[in-house]
Amino acid sequence: MHDHAAGGHAHDHTAGANAKMLGWALALTTAYLVAEVVGAFVFNSLALLSDAAHMLTDVAALVIALMAIRFGQKPADDKRTFGYKRFEILAAAFNALLLFAVAIYVLVEAIQRFRQPEAVQSTGMMIVAAIGLVVNLVSMKLLTSGKDASMNVKGAYLEVWADMIGSIGVIAGAVAIRFTGWTWVDPIVAVGIGLWVLPRTWVLLRDTTNVLLEGVPGGIKLPELRARIAGVPGVASVHDLHVWSMSSDDVTCTVHVTLQEGADADAVRRAVTDTLDRRFGIEHCTIQTEAATEPCEDTPHRHS
Repeated sequence: MHDHAAGGHAHDHTAGANAKMLGWALALTTAYLVAEVVGAFVFNSLALLSDAAHMLTDVAALVIALMAIRFGQKPADDKRTFGYKRFEILAAAFNALLLFAVAIYVLVEAIQRFRQPEAVQSTGMMIVAAIGLVVNLVSMKLLTSGKDASMNVKGAYLEVWADMIGSIGVIAGAVAIRFTGWTWVDPIVAVGIGLWVLPRTWVLLRDTTNVLLEGVPGGIKLPELRARIAGVPGVASVHDLHVWSMSSDDVTCTVHVTLQEGADADAVRRAVTDTLDRRFGIEHCTIQTEAATEPCEDTPHRHS
């Protein structure tokens, strides 16, 4: 009991430290996001606006990481029996939709600028992008300590790392415009950053939609899972199998198992639970066992 309490205290301490670092990184990134959007319009730079959209993914990633820590620790109650972890998924889905909208705007605006080039203030554009590069480096430094211990923090770290490439792209574009006067470099950089962000945005939208539709979590093949359960000694057949997740790292399973004649229900249930945990990492499972001669709807429920 003492060891468990000590482990829980260490976990809370780590989560608290991660939340503090994420909070600082979020404050920095949000302040710069506002500055970059203002700079994009003041200096007429589409590349800055496109990079701001990418910076928005950083802000969203940091917010989602913080929400996962805050809401992940909040227990389930009589109103939210699964807890509050799905806020993380809703925030991620909203972020993906917003990014698609910004990407479409940048693409349409870039086509217009290719047809009719507009003047860009390259010096201001370069200064804003350079500040962004510094913000990214500071944020990466803040998140370095927690990224190896937490997949959640690592995701935010990788988002900030990826945005650093966007800042470097804007700086390179600003330098090119400054010394050559080629204003068409600005929309090219803008489209390039958009193409860099969109594939990851699509993956984010696809994954969050799958969670919201109660789809089978990525990495789990339902036919294999069904076969593993059917292969447990004492199991005659498997039906009404459902696997879903409430958040990015939370998997739940329910299943009805028909027993072979003479099989012990409790032993089979424990064996199925163990198989699901060891092979698929599913810790939350509800297993209903029933005799082969009993119709499913009349069978009393025996939950694990």
